[in-house]
Amino acid sequence: MAVELRAISSNDVSQLVVLNNVFATELSLTDIEGFSALIAGAFYAKSNSGLTAFLIAFSHRSDYAGANFRWFKTATDRFVYVDRVAVAASAQGGGLAGALYDDLFASAAAAGYERVCCEVNIKPPNPASDRFHFKRGFTEIGRAELSDQGKTVRYLQMSLMEKT
Repeated sequence: MAVELRAISSNDVSQLVVLNNVFATELSLTDIEGFSALIAGAFYAKSNSGLTAFLIAFSHRSDYAGANFRWFKTATDRFVYVDRVAVAASAQGGGLAGALYDDLFASAAAAGYERVCCEVNIKPPNPASDRFHFKRGFTEIGRAELSDQGKTVRYLQMSLMEKT
């Protein structure tokens, strides 16, 4: 079954903020204003039609202040950074995350970007995200301890050149 994806609209924000905050440990807590700002500055901000999954990503040209994004800006170039992706528990295992990532890869490659980057928590651990990303071809390129957030993360990238 094909997954219908669409751009996140302002009408979707209140429902998607709730989904984001279910996964606040992995994604960071936000509110309607913060989520709206993310969408406004994003290279990619899509959800499925049922609003049970979303992905927000920034290009290396974005004016985004996140610490992990800044790490990638110093470590690499011509990238798209996945800031947050979430799939409701009731929809997990249905291919939504894969559909969002495949659509992001196609969008990023069409725009001339060379890689997609993200971070995955090591502390607290996120083994499902590790499995997902490594299965899709991401490799680790660094780590950081974010003591102000109580997290340790691994930085991952996947070359879009190998996908084409």
